[in-house]
Amino acid sequence: MAKYLGIDYGTKYSGIALSDDEGTFAFPKAIVSSKDLLKEVIEILSQESVAGIVVGHSLASNGERNDVAELIGVVAQKLESYAPVFLQEEGFSSFEAHRYQTDAGRRDDSAAAIILQRFLDKKRK
Repeated sequence: MAKYLGIDYGTKYSGIALSDDEGTFAFPKAIVSSKDLLKEVIEILSQESVAGIVVGHSLASNGERNDVAELIGVVAQKLESYAPVFLQEEGFSSFEAHRYQTDAGRRDDSAAAIILQRFLDKKRK
Protein backbone atom coordinates (compact mmCIF):
# COMPACT_ATOMS: atom_id res chain seq x y z
CA MET A 1 0.00 0.00 0.00
CA ALA A 2 1.00 3.63 -0.02
CA LYS A 3 0.45 6.92 1.77
CA TYR A 4 -2.34 9.24 0.62
CA LEU A 5 -3.19 12.87 1.32
CA GLY A 6 -6.83 13.91 1.79
CA ILE A 7 -8.45 17.30 1.34
CA ASP A 8 -11.76 18.69 2.54
CA TYR A 9 -12.02 21.85 0.44
CA GLY A 10 -13.97 24.83 1.73
CA THR A 11 -14.40 28.32 0.38
CA LYS A 12 -12.56 29.84 3.36
CA TYR A 13 -10.71 26.99 5.05
CA SER A 14 -9.62 23.57 3.89
CA GLY A 15 -8.70 20.53 5.93
CA ILE A 16 -5.78 18.27 5.13
CA ALA A 17 -5.34 14.68 6.29
CA LEU A 18 -2.60 12.14 5.76
CA SER A 19 -2.72 8.37 5.90
CA ASP A 20 -0.20 6.07 7.48
CA ASP A 21 2.52 4.59 5.25
CA GLU A 22 0.40 1.51 4.52
CA GLY A 23 -2.62 3.53 3.39
CA THR A 24 -4.78 1.96 6.07
CA PHE A 25 -5.67 4.76 8.50
CA ALA A 26 -6.27 8.47 7.93
CA PHE A 27 -5.26 11.18 10.41
CA PRO A 28 -6.04 14.91 10.55
CA LYS A 29 -2.98 16.93 9.53
CA ALA A 30 -3.79 20.65 9.22
CA ILE A 31 -6.38 23.34 8.62
CA VAL A 32 -5.26 26.01 6.17
CA SER A 33 -6.71 29.05 4.47
CA SER A 34 -8.11 27.84 1.15
CA LYS A 35 -6.14 30.52 -0.68
CA ASP A 36 -2.95 28.88 0.68
CA LEU A 37 -4.08 25.28 0.05
CA LEU A 38 -1.99 24.61 -3.05
CA LYS A 39 1.16 25.98 -1.41
CA GLU A 40 0.56 23.89 1.74
CA VAL A 41 -0.11 20.70 -0.21
CA ILE A 42 3.04 21.20 -2.30
CA GLU A 43 5.01 21.66 0.95
CA ILE A 44 3.61 18.41 2.39
CA LEU A 45 4.31 16.57 -0.87
CA SER A 46 7.93 17.72 -0.69
CA GLN A 47 8.23 16.14 2.77
CA GLU A 48 6.11 13.01 2.34
CA SER A 49 6.09 10.26 -0.25
CA VAL A 50 2.44 10.34 -1.34
CA ALA A 51 0.91 7.98 -3.90
CA GLY A 52 -2.17 10.11 -4.46
CA ILE A 53 -4.36 12.99 -3.35
CA VAL A 54 -7.97 12.34 -2.37
CA VAL A 55 -10.22 15.38 -2.72
CA GLY A 56 -13.69 15.44 -1.21
CA HIS A 57 -16.24 15.82 -3.97
CA SER A 58 -19.16 18.03 -3.02
CA LEU A 59 -22.71 17.53 -4.26
CA ALA A 60 -25.94 19.16 -3.15
CA SER A 61 -28.32 17.01 -1.12
CA ASN A 62 -30.32 16.33 -4.29
CA GLY A 63 -27.22 14.86 -5.97
CA GLU A 64 -26.65 17.83 -8.28
CA ARG A 65 -23.33 19.66 -8.58
CA ASN A 66 -23.15 22.76 -6.41
CA ASP A 67 -21.01 25.92 -6.46
CA VAL A 68 -18.28 24.34 -4.34
CA ALA A 69 -18.03 21.42 -6.77
CA GLU A 70 -16.84 23.81 -9.47
CA LEU A 71 -14.10 25.16 -7.20
CA ILE A 72 -13.09 21.64 -6.18
CA GLY A 73 -12.72 20.74 -9.86
CA VAL A 74 -10.31 23.63 -10.36
CA VAL A 75 -8.27 22.65 -7.28
CA ALA A 76 -8.17 18.98 -8.33
CA GLN A 77 -6.99 19.93 -11.81
CA LYS A 78 -4.12 22.02 -10.38
CA LEU A 79 -3.08 19.20 -8.04
CA GLU A 80 -2.95 16.61 -10.85
CA SER A 81 0.45 17.91 -11.94
CA TYR A 82 1.88 16.91 -8.52
CA ALA A 83 0.26 13.51 -7.87
CA PRO A 84 -2.67 11.40 -9.07
CA VAL A 85 -5.96 12.88 -7.82
CA PHE A 86 -8.97 10.84 -6.75
CA LEU A 87 -12.40 12.31 -6.02
CA GLN A 88 -14.28 10.88 -3.05
CA GLU A 89 -17.86 11.74 -2.15
CA GLU A 90 -17.72 13.90 0.97
CA GLY A 91 -21.39 13.74 1.92
CA PHE A 92 -21.91 14.73 5.57
CA SER A 93 -18.19 14.40 6.44
CA SER A 94 -18.23 17.72 8.34
CA PHE A 95 -21.29 16.61 10.27
CA GLU A 96 -19.63 13.29 11.07
CA ALA A 97 -16.43 15.07 12.13
CA HIS A 98 -18.49 17.20 14.51
CA ARG A 99 -19.80 14.06 16.24
CA TYR A 100 -16.28 12.92 17.07
CA GLN A 101 -14.70 16.24 17.97
CA THR A 102 -14.84 17.36 21.57
CA ASP A 103 -13.78 21.00 21.27
CA ALA A 104 -15.61 23.84 19.57
CA GLY A 105 -12.84 24.53 17.06
CA ARG A 106 -12.81 24.03 13.31
CA ARG A 107 -13.18 20.46 12.07
CA ASP A 108 -11.97 20.72 8.50
CA ASP A 109 -8.96 18.46 9.16
CA SER A 110 -11.16 15.83 10.82
CA ALA A 111 -13.55 15.98 7.85
CA ALA A 112 -10.55 15.52 5.53
CA ALA A 113 -9.54 12.44 7.55
CA ILE A 114 -13.08 11.02 7.22
CA ILE A 115 -13.06 11.60 3.45
CA LEU A 116 -9.64 9.99 3.16
CA GLN A 117 -10.66 7.04 5.37
CA ARG A 118 -13.71 6.39 3.16
CA PHE A 119 -11.41 6.26 0.13
CA LEU A 120 -8.92 3.95 1.87
CA ASP A 121 -11.69 1.60 3.05
CA LYS A 122 -13.18 1.45 -0.45
CA LYS A 123 -9.74 0.82 -1.96
CA ARG A 124 -9.14 -2.15 0.37
CA LYS A 125 -12.42 -3.89 -0.56
